Amino acid sequence: MKFSFALLLPFLFVACNNEPETDAADPVSAVPSPAALSYSLMNVYPHDTAAFTEGLQFVDGFLYEGTGLEKQSFLRKVELKTGKVLKEHKLSDQFFGEGITVLNNKIYQITYKNKLGFIYNLGDFKQLSTFDYNIDGWGMTNDGTHLIVSDGSNNIYYWNPSTIQEVKRISVQDNYGMKNNINELEFINGFIYANVWQTDEILKIDTATGNVVGRLDMSSLKTNYPELEDPEKNKVLNGIAWDSSSNRLFVTGKNWPKLFEIKLN
Repeated sequence: MKFSFALLLPFLFVACNNEPETDAADPVSAVPSPAALSYSLMNVYPHDTAAFTEGLQFVDGFLYEGTGLEKQSFLRKVELKTGKVLKEHKLSDQFFGEGITVLNNKIYQITYKNKLGFIYNLGDFKQLSTFDYNIDGWGMTNDGTHLIVSDGSNNIYYWNPSTIQEVKRISVQDNYGMKNNINELEFINGFIYANVWQTDEILKIDTATGNVVGRLDMSSLKTNYPELEDPEKNKVLNGIAWDSSSNRLFVTGKNWPKLFEIKLN
């Protein structure tokens, strides 16, 4: 998600109105309480503070990152250890870039309100085609077969990558009710991990039921690295990338100066 002070205040008002269903003092559903997940911090790498991170994926040793904001939206290939941008494609000024995912040597990128997505060749970022859809674009990942997309609600959508037609959807919920503001996504070992807009948590979601089965509290990052926090610049946690070859997870945030390698315990 997003940013524009003119748009942010009404959005936050709506988001706040949605929150009581998940912030109630007592559980309101029969869904089991999610497990409290823990992690170990393994490494810290530089991250471009100009990158308003919307999508992140790790492929063959490199990070691929999609960034947002009108006139500042990019698709990038990034060197992990240095944060150096190795390849870059700028979206036209009218587009607010959102989530990205890599599937079958193609990069898929969605946009926030434009309801238009882009498909690029992984190797050279050449644009191959565009596609239309009828929701807001937020986060994106894939399970090897489907594109998996969030729109800022409690819904997660599965699309056929050839037709961009919805084939399935799940609603995310925990023991307090529906979880709104589902944002950046990553598919890891059969589960979806998701950032929640304006929070320091990452949810582990059962793809069959939509139930939140685990929760990662990442607030200690801001405690240990106070430079991550700047409310006026909307520097919130967003960006999850999984390296399946080494079982390591990378996390960052919008305009954060650092990217973190963690190991799930």
